[in-house]
Amino acid sequence: MGVQANRISRRTLLRGAGAALALPWLEAMATPAQAASAPPLPKRFAAMFMPNGVRTDMWTPDGEGRDFSLSPSLEPLASRRDDLLVLTQLWNQASNVGDGHYVKTSGFLTCTTINKSLGIDLNCNGVSLDQLIAEKTGQYTPLPSLELAMEPVSIGVDRNVGYTRVYGSHIAWKGPTMPLAREINPQLVYERLLRAARPHSAGQPRQRLLLDRVLGDARQLRDRVGVGDRQRLDEYLQSVRSLEERLDRAAAAGGNAWSPLMSIVDTDAPGDAPNGHAERVRMMLDMIVLAFRSDTTRVSTFMFGNAVSGQNFSFLEGVTGSHHDTSHHQNDAEKLRQYQLINRWHVEQYAYLLNQLSAAREGDGSVLDNSVILFGSGLRDGNSHSPRNLPILVGGRAGGRLATGQHRIYSRDTPLANLYLSLLDALDIPAERFADSTERLAGVLVS
Repeated sequence: MGVQANRISRRTLLRGAGAALALPWLEAMATPAQAASAPPLPKRFAAMFMPNGVRTDMWTPDGEGRDFSLSPSLEPLASRRDDLLVLTQLWNQASNVGDGHYVKTSGFLTCTTINKSLGIDLNCNGVSLDQLIAEKTGQYTPLPSLELAMEPVSIGVDRNVGYTRVYGSHIAWKGPTMPLAREINPQLVYERLLRAARPHSAGQPRQRLLLDRVLGDARQLRDRVGVGDRQRLDEYLQSVRSLEERLDRAAAAGGNAWSPLMSIVDTDAPGDAPNGHAERVRMMLDMIVLAFRSDTTRVSTFMFGNAVSGQNFSFLEGVTGSHHDTSHHQNDAEKLRQYQLINRWHVEQYAYLLNQLSAAREGDGSVLDNSVILFGSGLRDGNSHSPRNLPILVGGRAGGRLATGQHRIYSRDTPLANLYLSLLDALDIPAERFADSTERLAGVLVS
């Protein structure tokens, strides 16, 4: 699409009923010379983690390559079929140990084996894929990455397997011993995005950082817990402080090094956080869309639930229990039926995110065209806990680098890390190896 003959100012506002709404960037705002020399559009990465695996006989599509039909669990993705890669027979060998869930959760984006721990000496022995990407892209945005989840960090020890439940709450690791703090309140996510998009001027009083507002409570809590919990609390607060100081430095610069691609306005606010799980999930996904459209960050992770989550799915018609309990189906026909309904609901949320990103126009395409949106679980079947043949989807085209519209079937036990190495290539982040990768994944990248 060419630049329109009648240019409009970047300061143009939409006015009506006493309100003024800033426009996002439009081609009509650029001169022909600017359009010809415009920098490449940003590429984004998001990882969506679903706990507890899938009903296997309802997941895998029929057919291979471009000649495939979506399975019952994947039918909600019909409108995005050409933007999708369905990948079969990938596995995460490093998580193939005696634990039921925790190794497979914390190792989902690292492809490493976590240390068995009761809580003090957390170590995933790697850096997660999202954070490798954030190291390269974070210099261009106020927030290097955005970690979101639906449940608070689990605490205590799962005596059945001898692991701290904290491992089941994290897929994003900045370093081997540094799981990143997640936000579970969509209103606070919006507040952070809004602050990043509206840097203060020298004459304006600076709003206190979110962490500063809760430090009193944090100090009181620290005095009430033991040494191990103090260490974990200090690491958490340090992670939050680092994130907010980065955001504050960007604001103090007055926006000279960065400006949002789209204005964030009050109408984007999520409103009061509802009690309903389904609506809160949609709010969180909307925050990812807002963050990507405004270029406040180019990297995000989202956990639909922690490992061994007790989230009840009786809000779905035909479901009466929790995801974790239902996933331990023991081949019971009724539990399998409910398990598939829960799986399909998660895929519907993934489809919603892809559709929203596709509807956000950018250049000659969409934000989805310039994104990589990973969806998957750390185990195949919740009953067997196997990390073989993981349910893995990739949506988006990475600016034309991904050969989407395919169902690729690989040889048994092809490393999941091979996919991650390929995605780094697609996002223009050169790497010789990722974890236990052996080569780029055949057929994923456009040759």
